[in-house]
Amino acid sequence: MTAYNVVRFRTKPGKEQAFIDAHKKASLDATGLRKAALIKTGDRTFCVVGEWNDLDSLAAARPQMIGLLGTM
Repeated sequence: MTAYNVVRFRTKPGKEQAFIDAHKKASLDATGLRKAALIKTGDRTFCVVGEWNDLDSLAAARPQMIGLLGTM
């Protein structure tokens, strides 16, 4: 079964482009990750949607995802 995760972000004023650039440079080498998309949802707000092969792959990648979030 395909699994998805969604993470919401709100950037600091004036930091939108730096945030977008950081996502372009970010790499998550996780087994089972099919693709991810950054979506601008409003003024200074974004979501990242990840598509995974299954829930087990998503769960196994959580430590890596948390580490990556810490760089944003």
